[in-house]
Amino acid sequence: MSARQTNFLAQALQQGADALRNRQFGRAEQIAGDILKSNRTDRNAVLILAHALIGQNRAREAIAPLERTARRSDDGEVETLLGALLCKVGRAADGIAQLRRTIARRPPYLPSFQELAGQLSRAGQLGEAISLIESGLALAPESIDLKLDLGRLFHENNEFAKALNILTIARDAAPARPDILIELGRILILAGDYAAAADAFRYVLAQHPGEASVRAYLATCLLELGEREAGEAALRAVMRGGPHLLGRAAFVMAASSHGRFFFDMNEAAKFLGGTSG
Repeated sequence: MSARQTNFLAQALQQGADALRNRQFGRAEQIAGDILKSNRTDRNAVLILAHALIGQNRAREAIAPLERTARRSDDGEVETLLGALLCKVGRAADGIAQLRRTIARRPPYLPSFQELAGQLSRAGQLGEAISLIESGLALAPESIDLKLDLGRLFHENNEFAKALNILTIARDAAPARPDILIELGRILILAGDYAAAADAFRYVLAQHPGEASVRAYLATCLLELGEREAGEAALRAVMRGGPHLLGRAAFVMAASSHGRFFFDMNEAAKFLGGTSG
């Protein structure tokens, strides 16, 4: 391939990636298709095409080009996406088999561990999912993402002490990551450490003030700490996100040991500054 052709291909791939980011899935599909007409084995174009088809709810159509690419080389990203799509379209046995082959590759492709663990978890096989992520961490002990996934799985499996331990380690390694802080805060609530949980949620809200669910968690902490006015103010801020959040806000108030209970949701809406029916 000449330098001119290489440059043209790079520009086209960038245009396709930009179209995906902008959710212009039809355009991304067209760009990837044009590239593949002259470069049938270009794995980047195949990945753009697959994601474009997924974005248009046409995941089944993405399987064949991914399978062709996977047969040509050991490509963890392609194989992982293929395994996920096979599961998505109802071919779970094939998808899980593909993901098991991918996690056996060395060096390891860590997202394949995450995808397989997610599939196993959704199938109710939490113990195996946890063991799988632990095996991934044995290969990549510094992986923050695997630690977060392990914490979530421990939470899902009601192993709260283990979840708190691994999430604290993840937080210490990446103190600014909101996804870790949110999951850690949820576990701290279960552990009854409302002050520490509130600190975690405040940090997230300083970066993302519009996160209504995080503000609701903060309200839970404040109410449990006996800071009723601050907690109710947080719930009023949640309600400013829209009337569809009334149920969440009312539940937080009712569930707290220092909250309030309303028999009439219209009264709860009035109290929280929402619109009554």
